[in-house]
Amino acid sequence: MKKTFVLLLTLSFIVAAQSAGNTGLSFLKLGFGARNIAMGDLGVTGISDVTALHYNPALLSKMKTPQLMFAHNEYIQDTRSESAGGSLFIYGLPFAVGVNTTSIDDIEVRTKPGEAEATFNANYFSSSLSTAFSVYDNVYIGVTAKFIHESMLTYKADGFGFDFGVLYTNLFEGLELGASMRNIGSMSEFDEEESTLPTDVRVGAAYNLEYGEGMADLMFTAGYQKYTDTDDNHFHLGLEYGFKDMIFLRGGYFTGYESKSFSGGFGVNYFGISFDYAFMPFDYDLGSSHILSMHYSFE
Repeated sequence: MKKTFVLLLTLSFIVAAQSAGNTGLSFLKLGFGARNIAMGDLGVTGISDVTALHYNPALLSKMKTPQLMFAHNEYIQDTRSESAGGSLFIYGLPFAVGVNTTSIDDIEVRTKPGEAEATFNANYFSSSLSTAFSVYDNVYIGVTAKFIHESMLTYKADGFGFDFGVLYTNLFEGLELGASMRNIGSMSEFDEEESTLPTDVRVGAAYNLEYGEGMADLMFTAGYQKYTDTDDNHFHLGLEYGFKDMIFLRGGYFTGYESKSFSGGFGVNYFGISFDYAFMPFDYDLGSSHILSMHYSFE
């Protein structure tokens, strides 16, 4: 019964992924947390912290303690993103709040060849509330509600979106399966048109292998992602090596993108405080993305 439930819900995500036209609000596609980005930015499985609110809210069910996280993403082409998340338990249920601000600075205005006549900034903001709960043994459902804002020059728009996720743990020891559908919603008119949210579907698996009597462990992640408004298909692979739950090395590979294909990074965990770094290079002289994040668990 449990396996049938997960399979049907996962298939329903894929069937629902129909073309929805060209999207805007690309800041919603940026990853959340250096660890996840370093491991290929799939995130639908393999997470047990507050960053799950961005990828698959059902993963919040794995949290054991309240948490806080902060992240800075120095993206390409003068794009910067700041993220924060916090979680707690209310009547035994996990709740998480997330905030993201993204800006693109010094966009030039030209009406004729030559020097720019002026510059302006584009600003984006989202806030979210997530929770998760059990529906069967080892089967969890999660939901996120989010508020979204964009502004540029004298134009601005607001909207709401929803994410839904499912998690199946302990299919056998160390293996979990997950699926999510994100950014389902709509925006008010921006100038004369509405921006379409970048709805996407993710399905994946994570396998954790401990060896050396708990001295080290390996985590493998793999999965599929698709934005519903495009014909592109993306496959993601991730790997994390951890030593004594203190030092971590990570790498990721993904397909279907014109300008990027891999990521990497490392992390250090000390008495419940984690510092993580991720690096993602881009082709065509676009530069590289550098992500720093800090995570604290209240033991």
